[in-house]
Amino acid sequence: MNERVRSFQYFFTSQEFSDGLRTTLSILLPGLVLGLLGHLTEGLTVSLGAVCVSLTDTPGPMVHKRNAMLAATCLTGLMAVVTGFLHPYPWLLGLEIVVCSFVFTMLLVYGNRAGAVGTAGLLVIILMLDKPLKPAEVLPYAGMVVAGGLWYLSLTMLLYTLRPYRPAQQALGDCIRTIADFLRLKAEFYRTGTNLEADYRRLVSQQVTVSEKQDAVRELLFKTRQTIKESTGTGRRLVLTFVDVVDLYEQITITYHDYAALHQRFEATGVLDLIAREIEEHAAELENIGFAIQANHGYTARRNLLAGLEKLKARIDALDDPARPGYTLMLKKILVNLRNLSQRLQDILAYFDANAPAPSGRELEFGRFVGHQSFDLKQLRDHLTLQSGIFRHSMRMFVACSVGLLVTQVLSGHHSYWVIMTITYMLKPAFSLTKERNVQRVLGTLGGGALGAVVLWLIPDHRVLLGLMVLFMLISYSLVRINYLVTVTFMTPFILILFSFLGLGYVQVVEERVFDTVLGCLIAFSTGYLLFPNWESGQLHDYLKAVLRANLHYLRTLQETLTGSPVALLDYKLARKEVYVSSANLGAAFQRMMSEPRGKQHRPTEVHEFVVLNHILSSNVAAITSAVLAGELEPRLPLASLKALRQAQQALHRSLRRLDPQEPEAASTEPAVPTPPAVPDAQLIEQLEFIQKVSGDINKVMEAVLK
Repeated sequence: MNERVRSFQYFFTSQEFSDGLRTTLSILLPGLVLGLLGHLTEGLTVSLGAVCVSLTDTPGPMVHKRNAMLAATCLTGLMAVVTGFLHPYPWLLGLEIVVCSFVFTMLLVYGNRAGAVGTAGLLVIILMLDKPLKPAEVLPYAGMVVAGGLWYLSLTMLLYTLRPYRPAQQALGDCIRTIADFLRLKAEFYRTGTNLEADYRRLVSQQVTVSEKQDAVRELLFKTRQTIKESTGTGRRLVLTFVDVVDLYEQITITYHDYAALHQRFEATGVLDLIAREIEEHAAELENIGFAIQANHGYTARRNLLAGLEKLKARIDALDDPARPGYTLMLKKILVNLRNLSQRLQDILAYFDANAPAPSGRELEFGRFVGHQSFDLKQLRDHLTLQSGIFRHSMRMFVACSVGLLVTQVLSGHHSYWVIMTITYMLKPAFSLTKERNVQRVLGTLGGGALGAVVLWLIPDHRVLLGLMVLFMLISYSLVRINYLVTVTFMTPFILILFSFLGLGYVQVVEERVFDTVLGCLIAFSTGYLLFPNWESGQLHDYLKAVLRANLHYLRTLQETLTGSPVALLDYKLARKEVYVSSANLGAAFQRMMSEPRGKQHRPTEVHEFVVLNHILSSNVAAITSAVLAGELEPRLPLASLKALRQAQQALHRSLRRLDPQEPEAASTEPAVPTPPAVPDAQLIEQLEFIQKVSGDINKVMEAVLK
């Protein structure tokens, strides 16, 4: 029961609920206010403008949101004028739809937010298909659409001005909680009777989620000058806390061990289950911290983690056997990692001390951690080729909308605007997502249609219906980024109640909407499958190359630290981020591939093995590099001690050359200036030899993947 209450608390303090509430009010208020004043039609038109602009209101820096909303407002106003004047000419109107479906989809070249601007322009065209206007009505109608967009923009900017840090707090808290879930999955590796292969699959899936959440926080923090320039206050603490959070995530990922050997040696003692419990205690504390930041309230530590670690230490010491030196060494390494994790948690708790001085020497060039989108015509021209996934997706959209228009002209009595709108929302660049969304849309429409019909049949009171419509609308907009099936299920009765207020019979509306939705989904699914299908297996090589290049860079950074060459903390963290992001992208692509038809999957077993080996490799590289940078390991090793590391780089480079024969030969990895050697550490040499072994295994797996 406590878990269920906490889930509701998470939801009602989340960015999704805040955005859903704001979107609901922005869309609802114009219709209600103008409707009460006797101008319901005009109110719905203003609400339409707000609906279109709301599509661009995705998480990110406010300056990007503002620019996208302004662009969407201008585009929707322009399209309303053009569509209004073309409406008497069906062929010109059809030509406008199919051409705009291609052109506006191509805006994805400039990123998802630009693509949302294009979708807003396309949506206003579609919704005007069933609304013929006299020439004198076109400009006033377009003016009301623009007014709706400006109203949405104004309300969003006002709320941001009043609470500028809330989006960043919510995103950071959400990010911390996903890392806590990642830590819980790490605990499963120690659980008695665990399935290690299943554990790795879940871990890779959660790694994708963590990467997405970290990117969202980077966008909000590092692209907002007010936040990163402040020397004190909430903004500064948010930035420094996020830096600590990423370091904590690294601490979690570097705790790799030979789990099979660990279970074989210690499972019978029960100490592994004790370790799992301690890890879960740390995860619970981390989750509480994340929730406190997300909810914007204070927090003090609730668990005595050190006491638990002392009990674990006593249990490990009891297993020491003088006859077997080093028998519990693996367990003691785990204990050290848990102590480091506890210290990282203490660092993050500094967020709640408003008077804590900003740590010195931690300022990084944060702008280098985020990508910067350029907007030039050359970028668009470069994508006008079948080699571009965005161009192929735009062609699919062009064909699907053309087919939808033709079919609805033949099948009289059905609404072309609903079919076309379904196509534009259901047809996605990746077939796996198109398939998933189509299934959810059909099931949600059927379930929502039944729910709406029952509500309208049982409840005649318009005030109750209005309250339910607002509730359904709020649920729908709040869950649009969390659960699309639930979103559609509640959006359908909301639309049915709205149509009933406009005097339309709900039985007829349900029948029409279900048929039109199924028809649109069928066209979108068929087009995605038959026309320039975008199978993930065809893109795996690009993701594999990115991962190999990132790990090669990581290995070179490790070599530089071990030979005593100066490595800037910024360069190390950029190399680490490159590994995390490329690994998460590969993991996401693998998950998408597994949801595609079996015949379109390419060596899924080998690709999964590559993903796991990559995780093991990056964990071990991070463990050594972070230890050197923290002063726990003595660098400046003799070159002979780095033979294993050089061979690991050569193995990864051979794998990269298999994928891309144009890849240049590996440059010499010898340091330019020899340094006075230190005495090599036996444990370090063992770790480097393990890295060499994993790199060799990656090379072998790559051979199998390319067969």
